[in-house]
Amino acid sequence: MSELLTGDLYQFESILDEDDRKVLDRVRAFLDAQVRPIANDYWGRAEFPFQLIKGFADLDIAWLANPVTSGGPQRSLLNGFLAMELARADASVATFFGVHVGLAMGSISACASDEQKQRWLPPMSRMEKIGAFALTEPESGSDIAGGMRTTARRDGDAWVLDGAKRWIGNATFADLIVVWARDVEDGKVKGFVVEKGTPGFTATKIEGKIALRMVENANITLENCRVPEANRLTGAHSFRDTAGVLRRTRSGVAWQAVGVMMAAYEIALAYAKEREQFGRPIAGFQLVQDLLVRMLGNTTACLGMVVRLAQLQEEGTFRDEHSALAKAYCTTRMRETVGWARELLAGNGILLEHDIGRFVADAEALYSYEGTREINTLIVGRAVTGISALT
Repeated sequence: MSELLTGDLYQFESILDEDDRKVLDRVRAFLDAQVRPIANDYWGRAEFPFQLIKGFADLDIAWLANPVTSGGPQRSLLNGFLAMELARADASVATFFGVHVGLAMGSISACASDEQKQRWLPPMSRMEKIGAFALTEPESGSDIAGGMRTTARRDGDAWVLDGAKRWIGNATFADLIVVWARDVEDGKVKGFVVEKGTPGFTATKIEGKIALRMVENANITLENCRVPEANRLTGAHSFRDTAGVLRRTRSGVAWQAVGVMMAAYEIALAYAKEREQFGRPIAGFQLVQDLLVRMLGNTTACLGMVVRLAQLQEEGTFRDEHSALAKAYCTTRMRETVGWARELLAGNGILLEHDIGRFVADAEALYSYEGTREINTLIVGRAVTGISALT
């Protein structure tokens, strides 16, 4: 097994057992060989590297996230470290995988019938079918629970979906898209799996992004889109079920934030040792060391938080406020950390060739998606006070 990471000062990774560390080492080797060398090129061109899908399939790690496909309980700590490691290489690649495994497979694992799980999860675990998750709408983000405009109407043995979704990752090429819509009959939010090529479903790539440029985010339109009753997620009865999926994936974003921080720290540290000014490496200057220690402090504190979060998940005592606090806190610290790393690299920090500019830009997306800092703060505030300030 490889040595522990430079950015893992307290050696949290050593908590993993030997088998899990071997899995993490395989993933790390794949990222070093296949992702890091191409990340800046594809990010700069705003194109997704589709050849990586086969690489992920060969790693055989998607199944680990789901009890149905893994044959046992979720391995939350390993899954967290995997999310961190992916983001440490590239946040776009981490987001692609998180959407597929956490949001799409997660929705099916949590809300589908046994027959539906057996129909969809095995090919998704093998990366033969790629998933997407369509919740956010053009006019509704934070208020989607009450503001959802996409509708579902029962028509015989099918459902008719009408509406629009926005910012949907993987949607331009996904084989299975989990679409959340409000039933016009009872007003409840329900989930549907829309298969690629379904008439009435259109996904158009969003252009001009300054963050997560490799991710194929899309605007979706649903016009008289007919979905069979067999594709309705039978365990999704209200937005509470949707929120249950988001509770788990928010923790994944917190882990991704740690990965971005760790990458920023490690890039800055390596640069500081090599870059010379006034006749010596800048790592020997007090103000530079101060920035490095601030970055390492943020990374270490947040890694400790998400490790404990994963332990709560495995213990079955995991609640909304746990993931909300981690998402809000870790992404805030992430923004600080990548900013300090860019500061340390000075002008070189805005060049893709030095990597840090990509992490600075991508951090802005992680800071906002899966619930803004403000919304997650109010979730925690409601839990600790017993009073909701959301409305």
